[in-house]
Amino acid sequence: MKSFLGLIAALAMAGTAAADVSGKLVLYTSQPNADAQQTVDAFTAKYPDVEVEWIRDGTTKVMAKLRAEFEADAPQPDVLLIADMVTMEGLKAEGRLMAHMDADVSAYDPALMDQDGFYFSTKLITTGIVYNTAAPMVPTSYADLLRPEAKDRLAMPSPLTSGAATIHMAAITSHPDLGWDFYEGLAEQGANPQGGNGGTYRAIAGGEKLYGFVVDFLPIRNKLDGAPVEFVFPEEGVSAVTEPVAILSTAQNPTAAKAFVDFLISPEGQQLAADMGYLPAHPDIAPPEGFPDRSQIKLLDFDPAQALQDDQANKERFIEIFGG
Repeated sequence: MKSFLGLIAALAMAGTAAADVSGKLVLYTSQPNADAQQTVDAFTAKYPDVEVEWIRDGTTKVMAKLRAEFEADAPQPDVLLIADMVTMEGLKAEGRLMAHMDADVSAYDPALMDQDGFYFSTKLITTGIVYNTAAPMVPTSYADLLRPEAKDRLAMPSPLTSGAATIHMAAITSHPDLGWDFYEGLAEQGANPQGGNGGTYRAIAGGEKLYGFVVDFLPIRNKLDGAPVEFVFPEEGVSAVTEPVAILSTAQNPTAAKAFVDFLISPEGQQLAADMGYLPAHPDIAPPEGFPDRSQIKLLDFDPAQALQDDQANKERFIEIFGG
């Protein structure tokens, strides 16, 4: 009887907590429009008393808007859902984020979450090797891109343009077996990094180039539709943009903001990411079609605080090697 009454009390408390999640929630995000709408719809289906007002643009433009609001001492968003941990690390260092220490991250790799509870990874958008199926070599390692078969056949996005390429550069150059020597080797191979992931993918899918780096979902999704491409998770590992979510320290509705964070990192929210075609960050949620099992994917070591500190020097070194 006591157990039954305890269960009723717990359910009542849960219902009260849910009822308390209400009001206006302002979200700034870099998700594609369709993904952002799907995310908001799923959240408001769970919390119908919350009205979500969302603004979407690329991370660089979202941050420019937010910086202008900081300057005017009038930041608008309660919650931020953008591409990378390095940007979040910068905001954390400036005291712009609110900690959410009650968030349940017990199932996750600690490397994907801020240890102080200021931001939380919501998916893994990895960067590895893509190749055209007409290519004479099937690469399994980054080192394979330095083989003669790849000479003058390489395409890759520029870290001066792409956030994912910036993260990839930081992860690769800090790897003991790769480092800056690897990027210098790519330059000797005739690589000319430019633009973003979309252009790189099109160059390889179209046969203009045969090998390169790209974010996983472009070749994996398009291969399912018959594109002549394969994506490789190299033996050394892949880098990952994790689309972290964070609550601003100036949030007007922290209760709804915490509920939004909790939703995204819950199994339900992670299944939503998988249903959208992304690799979920939660290890127990099955990847979408075309991806290997999560246990088979190795992530390169990545320290977002160190990457933030080294960002300018890394980009200057990149320009020295490849030109601006």
